[in-house]
Amino acid sequence: MSDLSNKLTLVTGSTKGIGKAIAEAFIDKNARVVIHGRSRSELESVKESIGAFACVDGDLGSAEGCDSVLEQLAELGPVEVLVNNAGIFGVEEFFNIDDEEWLRYFQVNVMSVVRLCRALMPSMQENNYGRIINVSSEAAIKPLPQMVHYSMTKTSLVSLSRGLAELSKGTRITVNSVLPGPTWTEGVEKYFDGLAAEEGKPSQELIDNYFAEHEPTSLLQRFVDVKEVAHAVVFLALNGAINGSAQRVEGGIIRSI
Repeated sequence: MSDLSNKLTLVTGSTKGIGKAIAEAFIDKNARVVIHGRSRSELESVKESIGAFACVDGDLGSAEGCDSVLEQLAELGPVEVLVNNAGIFGVEEFFNIDDEEWLRYFQVNVMSVVRLCRALMPSMQENNYGRIINVSSEAAIKPLPQMVHYSMTKTSLVSLSRGLAELSKGTRITVNSVLPGPTWTEGVEKYFDGLAAEEGKPSQELIDNYFAEHEPTSLLQRFVDVKEVAHAVVFLALNGAINGSAQRVEGGIIRSI
């Protein structure tokens, strides 16, 4: 098992939700954690509250935004652990999604990972050490009809992760993906509040019935906690023998061996 002490660790999309929990989990392992977001004021507040090493801001949905983040990182030193967590999601009818929206999802959820890995993996190769963990979703294996565009991007991340792992052959670099199931975050809570207003039902009623109605194959029959996802990410960063894997943290929703 590797020691994460003082490892410069970038966690993208880490001002709230899963990303923030991942950042806190690495801080607990004494890593030098760099958090990322788009709002500098929010970043500074979160950095102070969780004790992060540094913060970088930029919109990873564009090449220019990625370049800005990379310029800020260059002042901190080579990144040793990269957790690509930043992403967007939303429920949309497939037939109503235009080309622009498809491309927006691909830019944010996939190309941000491509660009950061392309820029940061070479220094890992030079130093013969690195950990890359890409946060995908159970939707990568079980595409959701109400989120086809999102599901496609998460499948792409699993493929990308395995392909990059092949490039790490014979080194002390590992590249893995993590597939969380439905996880309780601020964004999910907001979604249920909107759905409750739309359907004229109490949000708690919708939450209580969600798994029975929409995820009957879930063995947990509850939402995953952000800390449970964070622990899986840290585990992959610690274990140098796991490479090219897609680690499920979805409570058994995917019915396969």
